[in-house]
Amino acid sequence: MTANLLASLPLWLNSTLLVVAALIIAKGAQVAIASASQLATSLGLSELVIGLTVVALGTSLPEFAVTVTAALEEQGNISLGNIVGSNNFNLGFILGGCALIRSIPTNNTLVRRDGPILVAASLLLLLFVGTDLTLSRFEAAVMLLILLSYLGHLIHTQDRTMMAEAQASRPAGQRPTSTVPRLCLTFGFGLVLVLAGSQLMVDSAVTIATRFGISDWVIAVTIVAAGTSMPELATSLAGVIRGHYSLSAGNLIGSDLFNILGVLGLAGMIHPISTDPMARLSLLAVIVMVIVALIFMRSGWRISRVEGALLIALALFRWGLDTVSRSPAY
Repeated sequence: MTANLLASLPLWLNSTLLVVAALIIAKGAQVAIASASQLATSLGLSELVIGLTVVALGTSLPEFAVTVTAALEEQGNISLGNIVGSNNFNLGFILGGCALIRSIPTNNTLVRRDGPILVAASLLLLLFVGTDLTLSRFEAAVMLLILLSYLGHLIHTQDRTMMAEAQASRPAGQRPTSTVPRLCLTFGFGLVLVLAGSQLMVDSAVTIATRFGISDWVIAVTIVAAGTSMPELATSLAGVIRGHYSLSAGNLIGSDLFNILGVLGLAGMIHPISTDPMARLSLLAVIVMVIVALIFMRSGWRISRVEGALLIALALFRWGLDTVSRSPAY
């Protein structure tokens, strides 16, 4: 019903609604992330673990809502294209942009443990989708199981010394500023905003693509992906400005992992996802982007301003290639 209503509206109003949807999603994710992070901090989790789990999960809420909504409406190109575009946006524009502001130190754990898992997850997605252009429920379940195993290992092996130091640094008798029920209600409110904004974004994006006569894949990997990546952008910029480098880099790696294994895993289990042949080239490009980012992280154990500029250039090239590659001839 929403889609039919939007189709009757003028193009300028649909474009405005797309921007409004992005703002609603960003605000909802911000509320959800803040409440979830308070809960995690009260448990004494380390900064890196919070970045790779709680914050990454919270910042992936927009991608999850849009991807599931699009899958249920059988908009496979938007469902998968949103994830492909978001991962490209995260490692290209956001990580590269943060490095332009200030070079970002990296660490051995992020490069040697979490990075290779992201490469493997990207390769697995290419294998699953590239063979028949469909992500089945079984394949989605495999991806989700891998994510749960990874998170279990991460939490089990986290640095207990860092946890103890975090707990010791909290003044005696200090308690979280909000009760657990209140934090849960706040998280729920943020989630409702994300879901409502996602529904509006999907319907507006489909309407705009139809009016312009362009592929909904192009809309998904550019406009929709940029909109759903706003929480990652805000979180990472704040992390770099405040000197929390591991939170910033860990958030982006963790968010990309959640996008592939968690978001597509859950969405694919709810409803199988089908897409166009052009997805193969885009998935290959994502793998290249991940590998290049890891090489930059390892070189000198920091991402320099020059390397940040190169990541942005690579992301722009990827956008340009997606825009001109409308024909499913791959």
